[in-house]
Amino acid sequence: MNDQLYGELSVIGMLGSEDFIAKVDAYLREWRGSESFLLTPEMIRFGTGEGKCVLRNTVRGHDIYIFADLFNWGVTFNMYGMEVPMSPDDHFSDLKRIIGAIMGKARRVSVIMPMLYEGRQHRRTLRESLDCAMMLQELVKIGVSNIITFDAHDARVQNAIPLSGFDDVRTTYQMIKALLNNVPDITLDSSSLMVISPDEGGIGRCMYLASILELELGMFYKRRDYSVIKNGKNPIVEHKFLGSDVHGHDIIIVDDMISSGESVLTIAAQLKQMGARRVFAFVSFGLFTSGLESFDKAYDDKIIDKIFTTNLIYRNPALKDREWYVEVDLTKYVAYIIDTLNRDSTISKLLDPSERINNFIQRWEEEKNQTKLDI
Repeated sequence: MNDQLYGELSVIGMLGSEDFIAKVDAYLREWRGSESFLLTPEMIRFGTGEGKCVLRNTVRGHDIYIFADLFNWGVTFNMYGMEVPMSPDDHFSDLKRIIGAIMGKARRVSVIMPMLYEGRQHRRTLRESLDCAMMLQELVKIGVSNIITFDAHDARVQNAIPLSGFDDVRTTYQMIKALLNNVPDITLDSSSLMVISPDEGGIGRCMYLASILELELGMFYKRRDYSVIKNGKNPIVEHKFLGSDVHGHDIIIVDDMISSGESVLTIAAQLKQMGARRVFAFVSFGLFTSGLESFDKAYDDKIIDKIFTTNLIYRNPALKDREWYVEVDLTKYVAYIIDTLNRDSTISKLLDPSERINNFIQRWEEEKNQTKLDI
């Protein structure tokens, strides 16, 4: 790895991401034998809800990485005497305030935005705004060089900024590790395990996982009622399954996010009716916008077994008490990305972790076989 630094490293965690970014900083300090790289901006909020950012430290010539969880509804502010949870719009405004306070003095500014702001609003179906594309263009215009995201809903939105850095990082490696560590009796064989895409839009990330593990792939097709709009979207009328027989198989449903959870639970129930043995879900971002009760019931009814989500965004604090929930830690991975980019080295192997996945599975199978021999 290149030891020549692009610039003096500074890492900023936006409001609500303090715990996550502190762990990232701990890895960086351990690897480099250095003091903290954290830079803490002062976010000031006025009684009207307006705000500003103040930086008390110099950033001239620094290589700055801003970790931006724009979906952290656990952060609140006071407006006209009311405690108001911060929306993605509020967090995005704060992100621009931080960049504004840097005032172009940094050598480079990179934004790590795990879940893309307005990532689902990436294409037109009506006369409507293209919010994600406008967000990317705005960040580039105000001085951001690189945007790093994870499991983008549709990475083709990067076409909005073709001359700027945009990296879409997979969480596949960490998900597989979490599955093998938490479900030790799982068998990575196509005769007993299948990968399922909940819709046609997510087939790409499912194809990657199925190819790496050499498993069968199935897909559900969402038939929607395009004459009606409910909660900002066309309601799903039916889920149709396309694929081979799932009877007796463990199933991994792979998706980029759980919003209300209605789709994944409907699909899980349908798979169980078709004879599936156990149902797991790999989901990068667990929003759970309609609460956890429906998942509790699905677990009690043996419809789902485990839901795996990352800690890249804010999670409902009640999740840690759920038997069906597994948190997948990405702090070390984010630290690797920052460390590698700051050394002006390629992150190609981090973007495609197939070699690391195969090495881990080989070690896991060797340890599993050794345990059987010891018994």
